[in-house]
Amino acid sequence: MTEARRALVVYGSETGNAQDVAEELGRITERLRFDTEVAELNAINLKQLLQHSVVLISISTTGQGELPANSQNFWRALRNARLRPGCLQHVWFASFGLGDTSYPKFNWAHRKLYNRLIQLGAQPICDRGESDEQHPAGIDGSFLPWSTSLKHCLLERHPLPEGVAPIPDDVLLEPKWLLEFAEAVNQKQNNNDTASSRNVAEDVPPDDPLDIPGGLAAKIRFNDRLTPETHWQDVRHLAFDIPSYHPYVPGDVLTIYPKNFPVDVKEFLSVMNWTSIADTPLRFAPASPSTASNPYPPISHTTPTTPLTLRTLLTNHLDIMSIPRRSFFAQLAHFTTDEFQRDRLLEFTNPEYIDELYDYTTRPRRSILEVLQEFETVKIPWQRICSIIPAIRGRQFSIASALNPTAETENRTRIELLIAIVKYRTVIKRIRQGVCTRYVAALRPGQCIKVTLQKGGLGVTKAEMERPVVMVGPGTGVAPMRALAYQRKLWREEAKFTAPSEEGARDTLFFGCRNAESDYFFKDEWEQLKKEGVPLDVFVAFSRDQRQKVYVQDLIRKQSARVYEALTRRNGIAYICGSSGKMPQAIREALIEAFQSHGSMEREQAEAYLVAMEKSGRYKQETW
Repeated sequence: MTEARRALVVYGSETGNAQDVAEELGRITERLRFDTEVAELNAINLKQLLQHSVVLISISTTGQGELPANSQNFWRALRNARLRPGCLQHVWFASFGLGDTSYPKFNWAHRKLYNRLIQLGAQPICDRGESDEQHPAGIDGSFLPWSTSLKHCLLERHPLPEGVAPIPDDVLLEPKWLLEFAEAVNQKQNNNDTASSRNVAEDVPPDDPLDIPGGLAAKIRFNDRLTPETHWQDVRHLAFDIPSYHPYVPGDVLTIYPKNFPVDVKEFLSVMNWTSIADTPLRFAPASPSTASNPYPPISHTTPTTPLTLRTLLTNHLDIMSIPRRSFFAQLAHFTTDEFQRDRLLEFTNPEYIDELYDYTTRPRRSILEVLQEFETVKIPWQRICSIIPAIRGRQFSIASALNPTAETENRTRIELLIAIVKYRTVIKRIRQGVCTRYVAALRPGQCIKVTLQKGGLGVTKAEMERPVVMVGPGTGVAPMRALAYQRKLWREEAKFTAPSEEGARDTLFFGCRNAESDYFFKDEWEQLKKEGVPLDVFVAFSRDQRQKVYVQDLIRKQSARVYEALTRRNGIAYICGSSGKMPQAIREALIEAFQSHGSMEREQAEAYLVAMEKSGRYKQETW
C-alpha cells in the first residue's frame, strides 16, 4: 500500500511576505507529489497537524516579538496548558522565519513557535530556516539554500515510489482554481468591445467599496498635504470617520486596501489582448475534484456573490504594479513561443543568477506590468491569471490620533493618519509610485472606503501614564508618538494626575526631519500642548538646515542626562518608531552611551540594562 503524501503549508503573515514564502513551499511539495493545502495559521486546528505527512510553516515576527494577527488564535491553542508533552509526537514539520535584525527580538515569533512545537513532541525534518529583511538579496538570500536542503530532507523522509520522479521545474503546475465565463458568451457581441469604448473622465480608481471581511466603512473627512508643493516629498494628514465605536490605543494600526488605477488596468488588458472580454462576467471553477471541497477562497476579499470580471479583478484584487518574485518568471516562461525570451525568463529563476534578478526587479522597482510590456511575446491564459499574479494586500499605517473620549457616546470613531506618498525616479529614470500611497493621494473628502483596525505592538496602557516616556519618531514615525502624547494628556486629565515638573519626569519627544520650513510635522500642535501645560518637551533634528547633518541620535546624546534620569531613576519607557535599518541601531547605541556616561556603567552593564528594559516592556520598537 502506497503511503498517503499530504502536506499542510501554513503561514503567519503581516504584510504578505510570509504568505509568498508559504505559496512557494506549496509549489515545492506539489512537485514532490504531495497533495498540498496552503492556509493561514488561524484557519487550522491542532488536529489537522496530525492528519498530514508533513507540516511546513512560514512565519514573520511583528511588534515586540509577537506572532502576526492571522496566527494568534492558533498560537493560543498551541499554548493551552492542558496540552500534554508528546501530544504532537506524530507531527513532522519544518519552519522558516522572516525577521529583521534592526529589531531587538529578531525572528522571535518563529523561535517561540518552533520551541513550543518541539516541547509538545513535534519532530523537525530539517534545521529551521531564518531570513533577514536587511540581507542584500532579501528573503531569497536565505530561503533558496534552505529550501534546497528541505527538498532533500522531504525525499529522505518520504521517498517517492519506484519509477515515480518529482515533477520537473519546467513542467507547469495546475492551479487549484480556474476562471471561466459565468454564462454562455455571445462571442460576436463580445467582440464589439463595449468596455474599450468607455470614456473614463478621470484616471482614479472607482469609488465602490471593497468587500473586506470584518471591514469598517470609513468616510474621509480631510486629506491634506502637510509639506509645501516645492518640497520633494508629499506627506498627507488624513482623517477618517467610522460610524460606530471602535476603541484603539497608540500603536494600533489602520489597514487601507488599495486599488489599481484605470490607466494601468487598461494597459494590462491591452498587453494581454483581453480588452474584448474585459467586462464579461466570470466565476471560479475548481480545477480538480479535490479543490471543490477546499474552504479557502482563490482570491481574498471576495465571496461567491462578488461580481467578477477581468477588469474588476485587475482593479481590485491583483497586484499588477508589484515587484515580481522569482516564481513569477518561472510561470511566464510557459506562455511564450519565443525561445530567446523564454531563456531570458528562465535565467531569472536560476539561483546562480540571484544578483541579476535583483538588478532587474528590486533595484529599479520594476513592476509586473512593465515585465509583461518588455516580454511582449508572453500571453497568459486569462483562466489562470489568479494563480500567476499575486493578490493586492492591505497596507498598515500607525494611527496618529488619540481616541476621542466622546466617541462611545457619539457612536463615532475618528482616526487620523500621517502618510508619506511614495513617488520617486529610479536608476532606469522611471517614475515609481507606491501602490497604496498613490491610491491614498487620490482619496477625496466625503469618499467612503473599507478599512480594518488592528491592535499594534507598542502595548500602551493607561497604567503607564505616571511614568515618563522617551519617544523617538523621525519622519512619519512621529505618527504614533503624536497619538501617545494626546492619549497620555487625556488619561492624565481623566485621572486628575499632574506630572512632576522636573526634567527627567517630563515626557520627551525626539523628532527628526530635513528642514524646519518643509517637514516639521505638527509644529504648532507641540507648541500648543506646551502652552496647555502638558509635560512634554520636543527636541528636533533638522538634518539639512546646516552644513553638518544632525540626527535624532545626536540629540539624545546632547540630552543624555535627561534621558538617563527618565529611563533609570524614573523607571520610564522608551518608544522608537520610524524607518527600519540603521536608525534603530543608532538609537540603541546613543542610549547605551547615556547609561555609561551617567550611570557609571561598563559597556556590558549598559547593554544588559537595555536588554532588561526590553524584557520588562520598557523599550518598545515599531519600525517599517
